[in-house]
Amino acid sequence: MTSICGMDCCSKCERSDECGGCMKTEGHPFGGTCIAAEYIKKGGLEAFASAKKDLIDEFNSLGIKNLQVNDLHLLNGFFVNLEYRIANGQSVKLLEDNNVYWGNQIEIPGNDRCYGIVADDNYLLVCQYGCEGADPEIILYRKR
Repeated sequence: MTSICGMDCCSKCERSDECGGCMKTEGHPFGGTCIAAEYIKKGGLEAFASAKKDLIDEFNSLGIKNLQVNDLHLLNGFFVNLEYRIANGQSVKLLEDNNVYWGNQIEIPGNDRCYGIVADDNYLLVCQYGCEGADPEIILYRKR
């Protein structure tokens, strides 16, 4: 089954039974919002491609050492919504598990940690973590 953006998300998703499907839910899988579906519904594939390119440029303009973004993927919030320990010792999650975001994982040369990048229309998140998302640290979280 294809989605609004033309990807076959359902066959790749381990939670497709819970999702409801992109087409059936009109771009609101898991009851959340899919960034791709929203752009395509508003302005078609051209709007989606343009927004994706602009976001790649935005990430690359941050000036974070060794952060070079070449592509973004659609990622389920439940997959990328890591729990971060903040200064007061509490833990916090910054994303919505039910949304679909743009994101990627970027290896840091000479380091066993990676950058994780995630964005929607409202926020940019750059974090750094170890294997399997271990010990995540927020590098940048800001309103767009």
